[in-house]
Amino acid sequence: MTPGHERAETEGTVRPDSIELAEEARSWRSAYVHIPFCARRCPYCDFAVVADGERGSGETDRYVEAIVAEISLEQAPFRLDAVNFGGGTPSRLAPGGFERILEALDGRFGIADGAEVSIEANPEDWAPGYAQELIAVGFNRVSFGIQSFDPDVLTSLGRNHSPEQAERAMRAARDAGFASLNIDLIYGDPAETDASWSTTVGRALDLEPDHLSAYALTVEGGTDLSRAVRDGAPAPDPDVQADRYDHVADRARGAGLVRYEVSNWGRPGHACRYNLSSWMMGEFLGFGTGSHDHRRGTRARNIRRLDAYLERVEIGVRPRAGSEHLDPFEKERERFMVGLRLAGGVRPGAIGTAFLQNPDGRRLIDAGVIRRAGDRVIVARPLLTDLVARSVLSVSPGEC
Repeated sequence: MTPGHERAETEGTVRPDSIELAEEARSWRSAYVHIPFCARRCPYCDFAVVADGERGSGETDRYVEAIVAEISLEQAPFRLDAVNFGGGTPSRLAPGGFERILEALDGRFGIADGAEVSIEANPEDWAPGYAQELIAVGFNRVSFGIQSFDPDVLTSLGRNHSPEQAERAMRAARDAGFASLNIDLIYGDPAETDASWSTTVGRALDLEPDHLSAYALTVEGGTDLSRAVRDGAPAPDPDVQADRYDHVADRARGAGLVRYEVSNWGRPGHACRYNLSSWMMGEFLGFGTGSHDHRRGTRARNIRRLDAYLERVEIGVRPRAGSEHLDPFEKERERFMVGLRLAGGVRPGAIGTAFLQNPDGRRLIDAGVIRRAGDRVIVARPLLTDLVARSVLSVSPGEC
């Protein structure tokens, strides 16, 4: 891991605007709509998707009507500050389908003036006319799953677009008038080299995105990637991924992007509202296959299988696969754990205070992994956030 980057993270002060942004996000309300359709399954993907040729792949119109019907079953009494369409590949859907869904959300709950309305998109689906139609139905943010500008890495990741298509898609979105553009990158694929990652980061930043997300390639159980690794294919190297993270963090900062979460950087005013509201334990609604929501301390998740989801919604039944109600201890613990992801840190509360005083917490403080910054706790080494969060599980109710 590059020492200079870790030193910069450790010695830097918490930006007041990062704290204000995190606290404001606590009051935001949002909705997530899952669009499962894809041209193909990427080998690393474990989301609820339906690829071309699989059962239900042609039922986009029926699915849109099911989403509208599911929205009509919801009773949440709040206006929406953010709406995010994820997948799958939402850009496989025609603009008219999005218009139907947004009208249903606005009619049922109301979409606030100035709300973030965001879509995840693949570059190969994007064209100037499509971009303009999405603007017309209400979108103002797009997140492109570019992942890499190295053709060999794109092939390894199972992506269908070329680097040139990615650049054209970004320009088309900008020209159409999208207010905020994000680029998603994935680092650590074994096909990637130091040089190719440097080129990828450079080409991404040359496009002047308003927001940049960079995630380590993860081997999820049940995916084609996990089966390949099991059969002897090389797995991502954590040390290499740490260096990749340092590289993108340094260059994003040099380009004027501010890190506000472990894997996310943005220009002022371009932090993702939907993500922030979920990280801050805000309330959000989930519609579509495999979606999750959180309200009044209860988390619920939808059925992942498309056929089962459609059948349930079409007879007027919520398509739930399960739910859990967090007791006060669990809710507070989750608030602290998730809040550690934010660059602005999190107020410790009873659980955080107990953690800082127990052996696991003291060991992490002594190692410089976490530290106090005023009335907040921050992870000074962002890549170790998941390790810190798991350590918080050592706190028992009796310690608080």
